[in-house]
Amino acid sequence: MRAQPLDAETIVSATEEVLRRHGPEKATVLDVARVLGVSHGSVYRHFPSKTALREAVIRRWLDRVSEELAAAAQDDGLAPPDRLRRLLTRMFAAKWTKAREDPELFATFRVLAREHSGVSSAHVAFLLDQIRAVVADGIAGGDFTDGDPEQAARAVLDATSRFHDPVHAEEWRAPEVEAASERVLSLILDGVRSRGA
Repeated sequence: MRAQPLDAETIVSATEEVLRRHGPEKATVLDVARVLGVSHGSVYRHFPSKTALREAVIRRWLDRVSEELAAAAQDDGLAPPDRLRRLLTRMFAAKWTKAREDPELFATFRVLAREHSGVSSAHVAFLLDQIRAVVADGIAGGDFTDGDPEQAARAVLDATSRFHDPVHAEEWRAPEVEAASERVLSLILDGVRSRGA
């Protein structure tokens, strides 16, 4: 039995290990409890379900990604078109890297996205907020054509879904995916650019 106190962070780390070993479909709360040397009831005291455990693991990863993406969207003197390109390029790269280097955890992210979990929905809302902020700056500064930043952000996210939506993860293995994403980004940026800019 476990000698140290059990906390949520320790359980999330153990769940990550179990998900990598068994995948999201086969991993169980019992597996997590075994790794920790506790009863499954101890795990349930911190997380009410297997879904809650999976969400905690993916939330931890997405929180790290969100920090990087928020920095990419920040106004650091770069023009809004360049900031938008940087933000989207980093978003694609974060997803592609996770899918390639940590496939079992990325499979968990795919499951949660398919289930429209709160974590997945919050991530999409975060992405929309970041894109909207850059677009709003671009409209205000005359770099982007006038319009509704909310609608433009949704259109940009939808237009680039092939490069960030986990449903398309198999396509990311194609050698031409990076070039294809660059072509789409160029087309989007040309489309939103103010004709006077």
